[in-house]
Amino acid sequence: MTALLVCCGLATLDVVQVVDRLPAPDEKVVARSLDVTFGGPAANAAATAAALGVRTVLVTALGAGPIGDLVRAGLAAAGVAVVDLLDGPGTPAVSTVLVTRGTGERAVVSVNAVGTGDLSGAARRLDVLEGATTLLVDGHHLEAAEVLAADASARGIPVLLDGGSWKPGLDRLLAHVDHAVLSADFRLPDVAEDLLDRVADLGPRLVAQSAGAGPVQVRRVDADGRRASSVLHPPTVPSAEVVDTLGAGDVLHGATAASLATGHDVLTALADGVARASESVRHPGALGWVP
Repeated sequence: MTALLVCCGLATLDVVQVVDRLPAPDEKVVARSLDVTFGGPAANAAATAAALGVRTVLVTALGAGPIGDLVRAGLAAAGVAVVDLLDGPGTPAVSTVLVTRGTGERAVVSVNAVGTGDLSGAARRLDVLEGATTLLVDGHHLEAAEVLAADASARGIPVLLDGGSWKPGLDRLLAHVDHAVLSADFRLPDVAEDLLDRVADLGPRLVAQSAGAGPVQVRRVDADGRRASSVLHPPTVPSAEVVDTLGAGDVLHGATAASLATGHDVLTALADGVARASESVRHPGALGWVP
């Protein structure tokens, strides 16, 4: 079996500046460095998988225009094939990212996928899942992701969710998700506790939640509905060695998806993802660890 990972979700143009500290209101600060590159959860995950040697396709919305061309060129250079849901002019989101030198913490401002509309019709016309061994969705371009996830589920292709945050309608997508890996900031509306169980109630057989450098909480549901909990401890990275946490979560999901796509079981894949994400924070940007 040849591994093929299909990712569906957000691709952005990221303007990344490293600063000594975040500016106060009405203050200007001078950046120590500037980088303009592609970003977005699904895009970074796809590039991560490609860097790990897995053939990868990204289904996203770029449109015809100079910003979309920059993003498309960057993804192609990273080894990612792009399928554009937009037929005609368009502009992908632009994210402004400030990375604090010394701690590696980042602040991000973006409009995400606002303005692209319902792309489910475009997704139905695609035939990108032929030969796919895993589908990753990040919850952006939700209607298109739901179409692909339902198709993947019907074909027996594992579906992995990058759960960065709750989005209206995400419950419909979760019904087709096998494995949901959530960020530390993920919250369900009106749910204050038992988050992993509540997400598992919506469909996934495995729900995990990361906690930055802390332990990853895991909940598994077997065929009889019984639930088991476990904890995955990331490798320790001394704070003095942390350069940049930007995109670490995307690396986690991309490396996990790559491992799933090559046939590993989900717990092994998750451990692979956690290890790769931990290593990534020693390097600048989401893909600074790539040789």
